Amino acid sequence: MEWTDVGIVLGTRRHGEANAILEVITPGHGRHLGLVRGGGGSRLKPVLQPGNTVAITWRARLEEHLGNFSAEGIDLRAASFLGCAYAVFGVTHVAALCRLIPERDPHPAVYAALLAMLDDFGVPLRLAVRVARFELQLLAEMGFGLDLARCAATDLTEDLVYVSPRSGRAVSRQAGEPWRERLFHLPAFLNDAGEEAETNRVPALDELAAAFALTGYFLDRRMFEPRGIVLPEARQSFIAAVLRESSRTGVPG
Repeated sequence: MEWTDVGIVLGTRRHGEANAILEVITPGHGRHLGLVRGGGGSRLKPVLQPGNTVAITWRARLEEHLGNFSAEGIDLRAASFLGCAYAVFGVTHVAALCRLIPERDPHPAVYAALLAMLDDFGVPLRLAVRVARFELQLLAEMGFGLDLARCAATDLTEDLVYVSPRSGRAVSRQAGEPWRERLFHLPAFLNDAGEEAETNRVPALDELAAAFALTGYFLDRRMFEPRGIVLPEARQSFIAAVLRESSRTGVPG
């Protein structure tokens, strides 16, 4: 059996002295692993760094086998991340999120969002918006999506500023006011309306903190905790690095 695709490198692990097991996410074949002969050597190691886009060919005798990858670099963007803490932690975190996707289960929308994110690493807060939205998207793709379009109490679509931790549904300002201490704040940039405009807007730091508190809670309760694992440390390191970089460059909070 054989197929070709493009993929984003999620990680590698050594296999013997010279080879490596490569893990990629592809638009057509999902998260996929394969053996790269010579993948542990100096020639291929720079190509197989997390965050790079590669052209791959997979071959195996049977579909259920691990199979062999051949890989050729298309966009070796990982080299530009090395001197940037928030970028390194960000790539590590989103790779860990992608590992929650069942192997060989295609999710082209996740691939497209990840590719857009990797191409937008220049502005820390804008990247953080993409990461927070990516976390929401992954929840939805795995069947645990939040309903942020209508108020859980009134069914209205306006002035949605809270989210219920029990139902994962939005709550309007008026309906949620009596219970506001028990509800999550819903930052405007996480709402479905005006997604592209909100992605491009640089949020205030308190909005960003509220967004990650919200997505982190539901990731933990609905995806990590049931698997007996915890949120990756890289997530909090990414958030802290974004805040440090934003403070250093004088972004208002």
